[in-house]
Amino acid sequence: MEKMSTGSQQTARSTRASSSGALRTRIMKNWELYVFIAPAFLYFLIFQYGPMYGIQIAFKNFIPSKGIFGSDWVGFAHFERFFHSYYFWDLLWNTLSLSLYELLIGFPLPIILALAFNEVRNGFFKKSVQTITYAPHFISVVVMAGMVITFLSPSSGIIVKLIELFGIQSPAFLTDPGWFKTVYVFSGVWQNTGWGTIIYLAALSGVDPQLHEAAIVDGASRFKRVIHINLPTIVPTITILLILNVGNILGVGYEKVLLLQNPLNINSSDVISTFVYRTGLVSAQYSFSTAVGLFNSLVNAVLLITVNKIAKRTSETSLW
Repeated sequence: MEKMSTGSQQTARSTRASSSGALRTRIMKNWELYVFIAPAFLYFLIFQYGPMYGIQIAFKNFIPSKGIFGSDWVGFAHFERFFHSYYFWDLLWNTLSLSLYELLIGFPLPIILALAFNEVRNGFFKKSVQTITYAPHFISVVVMAGMVITFLSPSSGIIVKLIELFGIQSPAFLTDPGWFKTVYVFSGVWQNTGWGTIIYLAALSGVDPQLHEAAIVDGASRFKRVIHINLPTIVPTITILLILNVGNILGVGYEKVLLLQNPLNINSSDVISTFVYRTGLVSAQYSFSTAVGLFNSLVNAVLLITVNKIAKRTSETSLW
């Protein structure tokens, strides 16, 4: 028995040694690829995974003078405070409704636009329209918000003046809480729809021309070829992007919301991210704001995993 155990241990050690040697050989053979990926790996390691140790202040009464490790543990007190607060459901509804509105309007439009671009045969017209639709993506969020405020200004906004030109009373786009989500979503559509078509156009480039030739012989119209050939080709891409969008459904960025927010529309514009900014950086409630942000991230992670599993079972297309 002792000889057998000694032999098995020697076999295990030799196996580990051979595997480590094979790994070392593979690394030395492809060292250029490892050097190429090293900056991205270090970036995520230092700036994404490294700061995660600070999440523990969500469970502590963090005092800067005591530091993270010196602060007292309070458990789930900050989470309970947030869940029992009077503004919890308002923040959750504003964030959820804004994300769903943006997903409902903003997600299908790049698909439709990409299918339309793919059918345009006039090269000059196609490139011109693509350039025009891509251009707003390169405008910064601050400049875009300033343009939106200028265009919708009650006194001198060009959109307001155009509406009044037809004898219609212009709505208070910037101050009416009922209009905030529409302004936010459609300004995002203007800025990002053209850019979003790039990945779909790349997927459409993989369509086999023989499929279209066979469909033409069978008498299929251009519209039917788009529906039955082009659209099914990009369905896996659509599925992946939909999973990623749903997984970020509570991750509404605070920058644009904060720039368009004012005391008159705050009932509709105050979302979780702006609340975290206001309580964490402005009011210096670091532990409480970290708890709220952690709750937001956990919900996004659960949604991402759930939608990915549903997609994997129904269409066999998923992230993992």
